[in-house]
Amino acid sequence: MNYRHVYHAGNFADVLKHAVLALVVDYLKRKDAGFLYLDTHAGLGSYDLGAIEAEKTGEWRDGIGRILAAAAAPAALAPYLAAVRACNGGDGPLRRYPGSPIVVRALARPQDRLALVELHPDDAAGLKTLFAGDRRVGVHHGDGYAALKALLPPPERRGVVLIDPPFEARDEFLRLRRGVATAMARWATGQYLVWYPIKGRPAVARFHADLAMLGLPDSLVVELMVKPGDDPLTLNGCGLVAINPPWILRDVLAEVLPYLAEVLGGDAGSYRLEPLGA
Repeated sequence: MNYRHVYHAGNFADVLKHAVLALVVDYLKRKDAGFLYLDTHAGLGSYDLGAIEAEKTGEWRDGIGRILAAAAAPAALAPYLAAVRACNGGDGPLRRYPGSPIVVRALARPQDRLALVELHPDDAAGLKTLFAGDRRVGVHHGDGYAALKALLPPPERRGVVLIDPPFEARDEFLRLRRGVATAMARWATGQYLVWYPIKGRPAVARFHADLAMLGLPDSLVVELMVKPGDDPLTLNGCGLVAINPPWILRDVLAEVLPYLAEVLGGDAGSYRLEPLGA
């Protein structure tokens, strides 16, 4: 309950997570039928980069700040960058960073639906205020893992679930694995994006092995490193496991990830893109 994402909003991990999420949502829009977006750890929804907390760390400067200042980005990043610019009044200066709910709402259509779950009472209240009047959006104050059982399967029968815990708990990887198992038992055909930090490599390897033992369908490992080494006390990178990803996602990310690694990591940047269990 002590984690507040405003300290980290717009950092390299957000860039990867939201760029991939925007690609998946853009793909879902290729069909006319509506879809569900379920966010298990929705946060505040939008973040003031001028807030004391964001200024204290300045992480956004080495994340979205670098992307917006860099040379022309790959065309595949257009949906994500459009959501960032929309949060800042078009081509205005970067003052706010959109969380996952705002990224998806910026891309969603009238027939699409968002279910946002947040445990922190203040953040849940803020979400309700932020999305008041938008009938497409439902805000739920509660545990995100419990929501995987309560809110799935959706009546739309298509959509994407973002599972993005703060990793405060020591057993978060185990909780994440159990959450995925619960979700897949409820809705095996859904698309899932499962985010995780990369500190020490052994913990990530065990997590991947645990997921593979669930007998998941087609799943893709997407990782971005901005620091070398295997320091368990430092955030060296982050990753997503994409379950049931769009068939084009791997090819598109093969163009996007080298760009992100170079811009966000420089000489230390690297990436990984391969099937789970490879």
